[in-house]
Amino acid sequence: MEMIAPATTTPATTTPATTTPATTALATTALATTAGTLLGGRVAYRQPTAGYRTGIEPVLIAAHCPARPGDRVLEAGCGAGAGLLCLMARVPGVMAEGVEIDPAMAALARVNTGLTIHEADITTLTAARPYDHAFTNPPWRSTASTAPAAGRALALQADPALLGRWLDALARLLRPRGTVTLVQPAAQLSHALGALRTAQFGAVGVTPLWPRAGLPAKLVLLRATRGARGPDTLHPGLVLHDGAGYSGAAQAVLRDGAAID
Repeated sequence: MEMIAPATTTPATTTPATTTPATTALATTALATTAGTLLGGRVAYRQPTAGYRTGIEPVLIAAHCPARPGDRVLEAGCGAGAGLLCLMARVPGVMAEGVEIDPAMAALARVNTGLTIHEADITTLTAARPYDHAFTNPPWRSTASTAPAAGRALALQADPALLGRWLDALARLLRPRGTVTLVQPAAQLSHALGALRTAQFGAVGVTPLWPRAGLPAKLVLLRATRGARGPDTLHPGLVLHDGAGYSGAAQAVLRDGAAID
């Protein structure tokens, strides 16, 4: 499998030591962090030095979320807030929130985004009014696989039933005809489609993410509508790499902030 590169980072020591409310709040997370950028430098944020590091998946699912200005959007398992930041850069005026079970990561996401970040298990989250859209990069690696480094297991590993629990929760939090957008390994596509159906999502759009032209997709983007009964759609997909780097189409999303329709 072709490796997905993490976001560009620079050492935390390059950041001036000026005390601000944000840096004071960041100190309470008890995390060593580095500064990073997304969308060609348009988005600046901090992420943990060790543990889970942002790849391109949050950028891709945020680009595939069909939110419009004024829509209420929830990211489940938002980590440090990279996906939320990318969504807000592409859709000014969106009313975004996140939910993150890890207290330190939730605190870091608040500093990065300035948004409401619920420190909670998504399966127990309640909302005063429903969301229009949700997006998520849920853990999907088997708990029987090799244990990841400390700080990564919660973000990466899950039992097979977790996806269904997350989708059930998101269906409960979304308005009728609200959408959910997620990324999944292509090898687990049938499982993901079944979990979406069980949670009463339909009209599923499947967008393959091809490592290179002519190679099998390793990941797929899925977008489904709560309560929809229309047919599923297999989209042309996105070729990620071309030559020595990202393809032009991938750069349009990852650097320029284009949507994936």
